[in-house]
Amino acid sequence: MVENLEQLKAALERQATLKPVPIGEALMGLGKITPEQLLRALERQKAQPKTPLGQTLVEMGLIQPADLQVALARKMGYPFVDVRKFPLDAAALRLVPMVLAIRLQVLPIAILGASVVVAMPDPLQFKAIDELEFTAQRKVIPVVSSAADLQAKIAEAYRAIGLGDEAVPAAVEPVKPSVAPASNVEAWQLAVELAGEASLQGVDERPIEQSDNTLVKLVNSMIVEAFHQRASDIHIEPYPGREKVIIRFRVDGELRPYLELPANYRNALIARIKVMCSLDISERRKPQDGKIHFRRFGGLPIELRVATIPTADGLEDVVMRILNSSAPMPLEGLALSPRNLAAIEHILERPYGLFLCAGPTGSGKTTTLHAALQRLNTPKRKIWTAEDPVEITQRGLRQIQVNAKIGWTFANALRSLLRADPDVIMVGEIRDAETAEMAIEASLTGHLVMSTLHTNSAAETILRLGDLGVDPFSFADSLQGILAQRLVRRLCSSCVQHEPVTPERLRELTNDYRAQLPDDHPLQDPDALEREWRQRFSRDGQLTMARAPGCPECGQTGYRGRLPMHELLIASPELRRLVQARARPADIQAQAIREGMRTLRQDGIEKVLMGLTTLAEVRASSNL
Repeated sequence: MVENLEQLKAALERQATLKPVPIGEALMGLGKITPEQLLRALERQKAQPKTPLGQTLVEMGLIQPADLQVALARKMGYPFVDVRKFPLDAAALRLVPMVLAIRLQVLPIAILGASVVVAMPDPLQFKAIDELEFTAQRKVIPVVSSAADLQAKIAEAYRAIGLGDEAVPAAVEPVKPSVAPASNVEAWQLAVELAGEASLQGVDERPIEQSDNTLVKLVNSMIVEAFHQRASDIHIEPYPGREKVIIRFRVDGELRPYLELPANYRNALIARIKVMCSLDISERRKPQDGKIHFRRFGGLPIELRVATIPTADGLEDVVMRILNSSAPMPLEGLALSPRNLAAIEHILERPYGLFLCAGPTGSGKTTTLHAALQRLNTPKRKIWTAEDPVEITQRGLRQIQVNAKIGWTFANALRSLLRADPDVIMVGEIRDAETAEMAIEASLTGHLVMSTLHTNSAAETILRLGDLGVDPFSFADSLQGILAQRLVRRLCSSCVQHEPVTPERLRELTNDYRAQLPDDHPLQDPDALEREWRQRFSRDGQLTMARAPGCPECGQTGYRGRLPMHELLIASPELRRLVQARARPADIQAQAIREGMRTLRQDGIEKVLMGLTTLAEVRASSNL
């Protein structure tokens, strides 16, 4: 019984020196079957040539599955691995999606050179091995393991590295280690067969219809797997000629390869996605936008926002944003500093005014605003939202989905909401002068208005609204605060390690932090800044920084999840005066810092000292 990597290597070396024995002879040698029984099984196998002989013997009741595994291990040299004790390699697990592992009842356990070792009940399932090699893009070395142990271990192993979920999706059910009937062969198997036929025959693309049952299953399986991997986006990238179609998932802000499909999937795959979101499948020259309500196809309560983009050579890329209608996050869960949390809570207590959240696409602006709305959501208030799309739902909110194609824009929605007796209004985005003017007017007439803009900093948000032509005096009177934010990857809490900050790294941190302070700021003194940091962030009297080497929980990346960096500008009398005077963003930022604001870079450095992320992440997401 193999229980560790060293024993596995030794067993594989022994197997290489053995002369393979046919499974029938191996079972006869162990006294499990007679020659007459073997002949009967061979006759039956002629009618089912795709079923392995060992499985045929099991189905005839002549042997038990355990007998087959013993024969494979002893007579044919396959190592017998105890997956309950074997230390699994997270890198091997990441090569095979959990959905496929459950369906085939296999478990990747290690990487040896350019090959991946996979435990399976029957190592003679050549179809399954072909499918695994196609998916992993590596040679597969099969080893034997108990079917019962595999069934219990697969989900547990994938959950341990963050790629699994408590429940196996209904669309993907595990199958017995026998070859599935033709009606149950899924898209992965079709992809293997097509790739093999194309390479053997050397023919042009074999057309696949978008309604092909196996292609439908492939798309559903891909979306389910993206959801369970916590992906925010799915990227489908076709290439010209015979090059493969690349599918990638964006997880924690980074793109990760998921699957490569043969070129003959190209058109049907794109057409299938267009059909799911009711787009024109014949239009390939212009970009199109749509939405998939996945509950109709796969059972999961998610929606996907779909964008098709025409590319060179008459091809189309597809990007799908996963919109998980999750519950809102509380304000306390946004990693706000104590000052920022208290300031936002104070803004939310005001009966009217304008509160803006700024940042690029995907920086968590909607999550932040819904956390604020959750704090305000009481039976005493009427709260309206106008969003595109509605990503987070809350009971008690009246939420509107805008639709520019029919003229139902943010500006028109806001105009209508003012006649609907609101207390609080949330506008998904200020995109034009009309929406900006309507938001300011609403905030000046007794309503608390929240919205977002795509700007780089809090001070630049004021400049952006000025460029849209809003009146600076009305804007200054209505403004309560601007929160700019970015997302950085969070260090994995399971493998994080804290180390004392060296004098060189401390000097580097203080220089970065002081670079954005005004010259007259008291923290321009390095000693004063270090004293404040030690008072707020020291562990056992020392400043520390964190690193995470990687573990199965985070898939050996060292990161799991993301957290925001914040920059909160509070509208004070002096800042309002600067807004009215159309001051430069640099002057507005300098004054806000004198009044207590911390920039994105400075807030990120504080989160580095708290052990939440790394300096490299902060620098990659913020500017000096």
